[in-house]
Amino acid sequence: MTLRILLADDHAMFRSGLRAVLETQPDLDCVAEVADGRAAVTETARLQPDLAILDVRMPKLDGLSAAETILAEPANSTRVLMLTTYDSDEYVYRALTAGASGFLLKSLPPEEMVSAIRVAARGDAVVDPSVTRRLAARFAAALAPAVRNPDVAPGIDRLTVREREVLLLVAAGHTNAEIGARLYVGDETVKTHVSRILAKLGLRDRVHAALYAYRHGLARPDTD
Repeated sequence: MTLRILLADDHAMFRSGLRAVLETQPDLDCVAEVADGRAAVTETARLQPDLAILDVRMPKLDGLSAAETILAEPANSTRVLMLTTYDSDEYVYRALTAGASGFLLKSLPPEEMVSAIRVAARGDAVVDPSVTRRLAARFAAALAPAVRNPDVAPGIDRLTVREREVLLLVAAGHTNAEIGARLYVGDETVKTHVSRILAKLGLRDRVHAALYAYRHGLARPDTD
């Protein structure tokens, strides 16, 4: 199945670069490029792509307002992925509250960007690793009891020693490439570990994996 994608960013060079990356993938088809939020809303309604990738800061209508308009339309079937240079809690909150499927920083490596696009297009949540770490720590601090025993975290006994290591690095906000560098393994090996962790623990995505680690005392906000 080919995923139809709309790109909205007022920086032509970035649009061209991302489009070039997408065109290397046989299952991704960039059906339109626009340079402002108002055009993103109009073209999304006209073309009904599977995913609209919106920059947060755009002229005429900012990306967050465009996302809110697109996702509030009752007949809309397009998923929205926010992409920005600015790591702001306010932006993350507005995007996820509006129903966006993801929030990524433009600094994410291309191969991880492509993987995140596929995740967002199927409706799962995807949040940039650096944002995940910060938000998970705050969320866990607000909800978790003062002391947790890592040994009683549900399902943790099903993980291997290496999978526990990978889980903690995911919770610390590291990308697959960074985890691979730390553990001296390739990206594909890390992806396999992450997939097995999610399956064994019944977690949906990396965000939930990070929350699991913090809520059960496996990770702390000051660990790296």
